[in-house]
Amino acid sequence: MFDVGGVLVDWDPRHLYRKAFADEAEMERFLAEVCTWEWHHEHDKGARFADTIPALAAVFPEHEPLIRMWDARYLEMVPGPIDGMPELVRDLHRRGHRLLLLSNMPSEVWQPLCDRFEWFDLFDGAVVSGNEKVVKPDPAIFRILVARFGVDPHSCVFVDDRAENVDAARALGFEAVLFSDAASLRRHLGV
Repeated sequence: MFDVGGVLVDWDPRHLYRKAFADEAEMERFLAEVCTWEWHHEHDKGARFADTIPALAAVFPEHEPLIRMWDARYLEMVPGPIDGMPELVRDLHRRGHRLLLLSNMPSEVWQPLCDRFEWFDLFDGAVVSGNEKVVKPDPAIFRILVARFGVDPHSCVFVDDRAENVDAARALGFEAVLFSDAASLRRHLGV
């Protein structure tokens, strides 16, 4: 069971906003004060871009074009896969392992992201926080995956790049791995 951003694909708003800002410090200030992590996390919880972007632009009208980029150019925040992960997923699939996804992600970007990476077709199912309106590390989202796909936590490995999500999975009985890179994960899984 895999997280997506930070594990399978490289997601970071900086990949997009470096194209819009000549000055790195200005970009960091924009991400810290305007399009903040807290604001974005509301999308992971199910808030729609059509609601949040106009509301934020009303507060920061001088940044409206930059705020609108969050929706219009979202996939530019994902330049590609994490090195080695498509190959690891393919190897696990070839060995007959059941593969699932559990991701904090806006529902609006889920299908375009899946369409972009053909190897996402190797997964047997996904639970996306934006669709469920609950986010990791809330145990409820893990329970949704368990119920929907008939998963026994004690026979499943969960991989995530955030320690609080790994801790939540362990508390529910999953073997959970804090992701650092594909080579380390490959060694851990014995693949």
